[in-house]
Amino acid sequence: MKLAIASGKGGVGKSMVASALAMLFAKRRKISAVDCDVDAPDLHLWLGITDWDKSEKVSVSEKAVIDYDKCIKCGKCAQVCRFGAMGFDKKPEVLPYLCEGCGACEFYCPADAIHLEAVKNGEIRSRKTKYGFPLVSGLLYPGETGSGKIVTELKERADESKPELMILDSAAGIGCPVIASLNGVDYAVLVTEPTPSGFADLQRVLEIVCHFNIPYGLVINKWDINPEQSDGIGKWAGDKLLGKLSFDKEVFKAISTLTPILESESKVADEIKEVAKEVEERVHI
Repeated sequence: MKLAIASGKGGVGKSMVASALAMLFAKRRKISAVDCDVDAPDLHLWLGITDWDKSEKVSVSEKAVIDYDKCIKCGKCAQVCRFGAMGFDKKPEVLPYLCEGCGACEFYCPADAIHLEAVKNGEIRSRKTKYGFPLVSGLLYPGETGSGKIVTELKERADESKPELMILDSAAGIGCPVIASLNGVDYAVLVTEPTPSGFADLQRVLEIVCHFNIPYGLVINKWDINPEQSDGIGKWAGDKLLGKLSFDKEVFKAISTLTPILESESKVADEIKEVAKEVEERVHI
């Protein structure tokens, strides 16, 4: 079973919830946790992890390479590159941070002077946590592409341990890594905050969740910073509401000292436990 935690908006407490659910469910099931935010991974911090058992560079994309011995300097490659990744000043030159590896230049080159080569554009890291489950995390290097492909690779790596339950901490937004995270998921825990932007972005990610026909529940974090809007979101959610989490400064103290929220003095720890019970009842974990 795959359980994804998603939000739409960043900074709403998604990784905090994911880390706590992983720790709680690991007491009764064989689980694996996956940090699918490959642009800014932070699930390891919520689990108190600062180093890794294993780190491996991976390639999930290609870039154009020019063979100047064959190049006739016709400029066709620069003309067909829709990403502006092929500069041309007397001879063509690949601008690596703009190249998407689409292969148009290779296809249209009349001299067969361009080919695509795989590049090491990210890494996959893993760590066996002290809570008894493995954490798999990805990191896309700055300026590189292929975030969705790395997420797919992360899920495959996490599946190697044959878990009964996989906890997926999705990235913020609605882009490629989020779609890759939600693909094949059995249940989604959506986290929001009582702000106009939080609610708007929740509705955007909900479109993806509904597109994949994924059952879901909603958690309202920091509900007490705007009780009126929290009530409105709660009524909108109806029976999809899993619970509410309070705004508590102890949460900030916990993350600043790399203390998992369940081991902190925050009242949010007890509130997340109630959310976990609700998820367990609805999904039969």
